[in-house]
Amino acid sequence: MSTDFQRARVALGARLREVRAEAGFDGKGIAERLGWQRSKVSRLENGKQTPSISDLSAWALAVERPDLVDELKARLTGLETRYRSWRRQLASGHRARQEASIVETDAARSIRGMEVARIPGLLQTAEYARHVFTGNAEFRGTVKDAEEAVRTRMRRQEALYEPGRRFHFVVWESALHMLTCPRDVMAAQLDRLSGVIGLDSVQLGIIPLGARLRRAPTHGFWIYDRRLVIVETVNLEMWLDDEETIKLYERAWDWLAESAVYGQQAHRLISRARTSLTVE
Repeated sequence: MSTDFQRARVALGARLREVRAEAGFDGKGIAERLGWQRSKVSRLENGKQTPSISDLSAWALAVERPDLVDELKARLTGLETRYRSWRRQLASGHRARQEASIVETDAARSIRGMEVARIPGLLQTAEYARHVFTGNAEFRGTVKDAEEAVRTRMRRQEALYEPGRRFHFVVWESALHMLTCPRDVMAAQLDRLSGVIGLDSVQLGIIPLGARLRRAPTHGFWIYDRRLVIVETVNLEMWLDDEETIKLYERAWDWLAESAVYGQQAHRLISRARTSLTVE
């Protein structure tokens, strides 16, 4: 679990403990008043369990502080909005998440995407995307809806050709060699990358493996205008919109982008990866 997520949950638990103590209850007393097991109160107060909205409403009423309901709900909503487990997000398959991406893409005029180990979704071929979605569903044990997800991702890519949009992608060279799909699928995907170089709405930079870096590209992230950063981890997707975090990711972006090559240099790296696919 994300350290930041856990800290936020611990902070919420501390707030519950604070208002409980202010009302003159000990842990046993509030458990009896709520009709809960004492262990549940302990888990909530110590950040070991995420409360539901009904839990928070019941807590505020139990301590006779109905004015706290909105505050506690806001804390929970902020926690759930910022850190979303993949299992929860993909409970009905990948299509719904791709539809959410369309909404965010449509709302943005400028998108910056950094990828370390795969091709950015907005630049993926249908067959490459199909392998991504199929592999993710198998790994996470979620609904397999690759065909619907692929169609939705292709629809999202229409934004690349809309006037007034700007897309800047930076990809670590390793992603060009990452074979998570058959060689012929990867070959077509690399051809697709070469094809977007020169598109007036798209900048594609490749960070060479031997490039001098001010900061290592530890994970991928996407910046939507200057209002939202989306970061993916193994078990969570984080939607971060506070000013300090956005500035930090913009600095990470700048430091990585300055090590990237563009135009013909980028094309040469893509061609080299493409050629390697034919070498046994």
